Amino acid sequence: MTALAFAVIATLLYGLASHQLAGHAQGPHPGSRRWLLLAVPAVLLHAGVHVIAWRLLGSADLHFFAALSLVGLGMAALTTALGPAQRIEALGIIVFPLAAAVLLAYAGFGGGMPRQSLGWPLQLHALLALLAYATLAVATLLALMLWFQDRALRQRHLGGWLRVLPPLTQMETLLFRCLGAGFGLLSLTLLTGVLFVDDLFAQDLGHKTVLSILSWGVLGALLFGRWRWGWRGPRAVKLTLVAMALLLLAFFGSKFVYELVLHRF
Repeated sequence: MTALAFAVIATLLYGLASHQLAGHAQGPHPGSRRWLLLAVPAVLLHAGVHVIAWRLLGSADLHFFAALSLVGLGMAALTTALGPAQRIEALGIIVFPLAAAVLLAYAGFGGGMPRQSLGWPLQLHALLALLAYATLAVATLLALMLWFQDRALRQRHLGGWLRVLPPLTQMETLLFRCLGAGFGLLSLTLLTGVLFVDDLFAQDLGHKTVLSILSWGVLGALLFGRWRWGWRGPRAVKLTLVAMALLLLAFFGSKFVYELVLHRF
């Protein structure tokens, strides 16, 4: 089967898994895990699309649409792995359609682009960066869900998909665990950048480096504030969104401008 066929089938499975989760959230038995029978093969096929592309190109493809698809893959894999154990299956209602959309975009527009082959140190740096983005993207969704859950509880209107979420304190704990993991991965990303990239503050990388360091600083401040002063609630949500916005500008913002606007690869 071709990579395009893999992408189409994975997209259909993602859509069915999301639809099933949405139905479970509204139904009388929200704890069903039959969605896993759709999500697991969707994630495997999604990964297969990139494996096929990398073999054809002879090296990892890390251009704009490929990077977006890889982050979507990471988010879908995290949701599938953590959902049943942590009772956050509702994430899949958003994550799976998003993963399907970026996968189709990669299959349609992102394959076979000219690029310079990267050595293993830079591939490791890029892999850590994509894992950090995927983890922090999931944390951002958790922060938004936590905000909606808190608001619904205050208004005494906890219905729909919100009722399948774990208790507020458990959601908060999971959010900060996810932020801690993302902070660790981002720290390793910056460290490998210092070790393996010739000049992190070169003209093409300076803004990316500065924005990434700012995001790292915001996350570090949030985690320290949580440990020292018990920061939570709206403050945690706002700082999480700020950190993620900085990361999006640092990586995907710059890649969009350079590759899709200026056509510089």
